[in-house]
Amino acid sequence: MTVPIRFGYKASSEQFGPRELLDYAVLAEEVGFDSVFLSDHLQPWMHEGGHAPAALPWLGAVGERTSRVLLGTSVLTPTFRYHPGVIAQAFGTLGAMYPGRMILGVGTGEALNEVTLGLDWPEPPERFQRMKESIILIRKLWESDRVTFEGTYYSVNNATIYDRPSQPVPIYIGASGPAATRLAGRMADGWITTSGKASELYTDKLIPAFEDGLAKGSQTRDEVDTLMEVKVSFRTDREKALENTRFWAPLALSPEEKMGVHDPQEMQRLAQELPTERAASRFIVSDDVEEHISQIERYIDLGFKHLVFHDPGHDQEAFLRLYGEEVLPRLRERHGA
Repeated sequence: MTVPIRFGYKASSEQFGPRELLDYAVLAEEVGFDSVFLSDHLQPWMHEGGHAPAALPWLGAVGERTSRVLLGTSVLTPTFRYHPGVIAQAFGTLGAMYPGRMILGVGTGEALNEVTLGLDWPEPPERFQRMKESIILIRKLWESDRVTFEGTYYSVNNATIYDRPSQPVPIYIGASGPAATRLAGRMADGWITTSGKASELYTDKLIPAFEDGLAKGSQTRDEVDTLMEVKVSFRTDREKALENTRFWAPLALSPEEKMGVHDPQEMQRLAQELPTERAASRFIVSDDVEEHISQIERYIDLGFKHLVFHDPGHDQEAFLRLYGEEVLPRLRERHGA
């Protein structure tokens, strides 16, 4: 089945408390967004002014306050703080309560959200294998009544998820490197990645890896959702749009600069040393709607079918209403929905 193009809202759980974020999600549905995604972090990247509401109870609350939008994690790590069986139960419940609306987006995680709890932080190959095994186990728990599983990292004995949807919740894999992207193409219902990086990363590495994964699996490209988190800062005042990106300066830090950092205060210190132009480098910063849309369309041209817009400003209501009035109607007119 061909997946239609969709436009979503990234609820900034690192930036807003749960009640305020809930109101923004409700407004996102009202102004015409198709989906709402949030990350599941124990700690934010910025200590001052930061937030980290738990995704699981928040998704249940948003499900009750909305009726149409898809809801999901972008992303949750089902391998350290959570046992995969706990996530199978939680999303089984959410999927049963809000059928056809939940998406479980998973990733290999960050030290910032695991090491603080006294958990060991293994090298990338082990984190990758843990994620893969967790997906296999979660699906087994959704598909069978009694599951005994003995994996390399996780095990269950005669486990049953008693409340689950008749149709399993789709599982998307968040990936910014070829190995996880290939896995998404081979075994996931969707692939999540983020914008604002060198174009060659997408054209020469990630998209070929995704297509290679599809070839190794049993799905076609039309059957797997391709979700791009698009970092945008669109305001009628360009200086305001530029300054709004300051809170999200950690996004501009290189993997080498962030490696091993698991304290929000240290992450904040590193980010605050960056000039504003570099802090804004991951974002499409615009004050002209046509120029803004033309930059967004680069990702549609690459074949992404689900664009989830992440705005960095504290004035989220202004962003949502501006997008609902100026941007979404133009995108739908040009690209359908």
